[in-house]
Amino acid sequence: MIREICKDVLFLARKAAPATPEDLPLAADLLETLAHHKEGCVGMAANMIGVSKRIIAFDNEGQYMVMFNPVILKKSGPYETEEGCLSLTGVRPAKRWKTIKVQWQNEKFQQRIKNFTGWTAQIIQHEIDHCEGIII
Repeated sequence: MIREICKDVLFLARKAAPATPEDLPLAADLLETLAHHKEGCVGMAANMIGVSKRIIAFDNEGQYMVMFNPVILKKSGPYETEEGCLSLTGVRPAKRWKTIKVQWQNEKFQQRIKNFTGWTAQIIQHEIDHCEGIII
C-alpha cells in the first residue's frame, strides 16, 4: 500500500524502535511507497511513512533493498554534501562517509554485514539518520 509521506518534524526527530518479524507488511508498504516516488526519491525510512520502526528501503544500484535494524559499524573517507528529503523542504548540508560497513537483518531476520561505497553508502547513511531521529 502506498502511504502518505510524514512531514511532522517532531515525529521524525524521535528515535525509531527495533523492527520485528511482525513488521514485514510495513516493509512491503515502504517499498511500494518508495517505488511510487522513484522520480524524486532513492531511499526511505519507516518514519517517513508514519511508523517509528528501524526499517529502511533504498535503491542499491538499480535494485531495491530493505534493511531491518541497520547499524553502521565502521566508516571512512568523510566528505561534505547537500541532501534533500521528501519529508523536509529544501536541501541541507550533511557530513557523510565514502565507505561504510553496515550490519542489518534481512527479510528472514538473518544478520548480514556488508561494505557499501559511494552513492549507495550516502543513501544508507541518510536513512539510518532517520532511524536515529537525526534531521539533517
